[in-house]
Amino acid sequence: MSHFDHLDIDGRLLRLLVAVRDAGSITGAAERLGVSQSAVSHQLDRLRAIVGDTLFVKAGRGIVPTARAESLAMQADVLLDELRRFATAPAFDPARLQRSFTIAANDLQRDLLLPELLERLRAVAPGVTLRVINSGAPTADMLRDRGCDLVVSPRPPDAADVMLTRLFDDDYRVYYDGAVRAAPLDLDDYLGAEHITVLYESARHLDIDEALLARGIERRFVVQVPGFAGIASFLRGTRRLATLPSLLAGGLLGGLSTALPPVPCPPMPMYMLWHLRHRHEPAHVWLRDSLVAVAADVVGAHRRP
Repeated sequence: MSHFDHLDIDGRLLRLLVAVRDAGSITGAAERLGVSQSAVSHQLDRLRAIVGDTLFVKAGRGIVPTARAESLAMQADVLLDELRRFATAPAFDPARLQRSFTIAANDLQRDLLLPELLERLRAVAPGVTLRVINSGAPTADMLRDRGCDLVVSPRPPDAADVMLTRLFDDDYRVYYDGAVRAAPLDLDDYLGAEHITVLYESARHLDIDEALLARGIERRFVVQVPGFAGIASFLRGTRRLATLPSLLAGGLLGGLSTALPPVPCPPMPMYMLWHLRHRHEPAHVWLRDSLVAVAADVVGAHRRP
């Protein structure tokens, strides 16, 4: 049994673990840390003794982390950020912030929230910019790899290191071209029509499509597009139907007619997601608070008669 305990772990061992994971070799980690290979090997052996795991195994010309090492390294990322915050903790002044935030969203969330968010941020922080990427079917790795600050999605990944808050709920409407057809009269009329929906590149269906199918409500989909922006052109001038979030009526599907679905539909939640390491970071807290405020304002404005 090891005679080490958790108090034998310090920030240098955490940094070493992360460096070896990222470099994929003892040599690469030594170069990143500016120490000798033997120093890395010695400290890695010490860490192995503390946690009771081999941590890394050979794979080709390099090494790869064990499952235990992967889990520990993710925790180390968070702890190192906390240590840096503990040591520095500068006063936060948005007016002096020079930073680009990356936000992943699909076209509904992007068009609904992010233009207003940009205006709100830059009103007090002119040095802030946004990079918007497509979230598709979001994964925890989007937030873990430091390439993304926030994800806005109705379906959060199940991960202990991903935090979330609910921005709003939306309901569903049946969209159609009112110049060509009337709203579906009943369920038979609804099921007798051709339908359009969204299917993301990862083959993830919309929640509403999965919910209706689980209840035995099968529709004839004649086209599936990779985002909400592709829906309108396939609806206009046809008798087809699309069952989608109601907030699209004020944006991408503006000008089309809508009706309540002929069957009860569950609400669509919308979440803001971020990684645990950003929990207390002042600039990130400010970003999150700004998006929460924007969501309340924008969604409220869309729903006012």
